[in-house]
Amino acid sequence: MKNRLTLEKKILKRIARKPGNVLLRDDFSDLGGYDQVGRVLRRLVGEGKLIKIGYGLYAKTKISPLTQQPVPTATLPRLGKEALDRLKVPTLPTKAEQAYRDGRSTQVPTGRMIGVKGRISRKIGYKGAYITYEQVSG
Repeated sequence: MKNRLTLEKKILKRIARKPGNVLLRDDFSDLGGYDQVGRVLRRLVGEGKLIKIGYGLYAKTKISPLTQQPVPTATLPRLGKEALDRLKVPTLPTKAEQAYRDGRSTQVPTGRMIGVKGRISRKIGYKGAYITYEQVSG
């Protein structure tokens, strides 16, 4: 039992030191075995200290002043782009973002669609809201 608490403290310390909002499961692979790390991360998600946003992807949390529930420290589009950067998937502006930037459209893009080069099948999101992908050449 003492080792499990020690591993949890090590993981919490690393989360606090880590820059950015997105954490990968691989960030903690040197601290313990795959199953051990998974159990601690599941417990931290249950306690509201992390939110799972995808397979092996976690987001740092803060307490919402409105609902008193844990929410991610960044918006879903920012989390999605940061997660894809951490996974080494290049992102590009979508067609809607390009049209808005160039003044060809007055409709502001929501940001929930991310332009990627090539195919990607990873789901990133939480509480029923997910990022979608648009293949962009560029």
